[in-house]
Amino acid sequence: MSIRKTLAALAIGGAGALTLLSVTPTGALADTAQAQAPSCVSVWQRTGWTTKTGYARNDCRYNVRVKIVWSWGTDGPCRTLSPGQTMSAKVARGQRNFEGVKNC
Repeated sequence: MSIRKTLAALAIGGAGALTLLSVTPTGALADTAQAQAPSCVSVWQRTGWTTKTGYARNDCRYNVRVKIVWSWGTDGPCRTLSPGQTMSAKVARGQRNFEGVKNC
């Protein structure tokens, strides 16, 4: 009998923990939504022997303010791109990974 009660308590506690993990504060959702660059901004990267270069081109009909994002270090500078304009940011090869662009 005590094993059943213990298992039931674990199941209830586990379900409660999952519920807590799935709840996200609305502030975090708003930050994520603001950070996304518009889908009309094209992004790509080129990898050389010693460096990686991330690119962003504004294919929108309006100006956008974006930065190139890298993992494991600082991101590129914020720049305003006019329609048709391209920007780039270069880092040394290694652990850094190109993650795309975000609004800034």
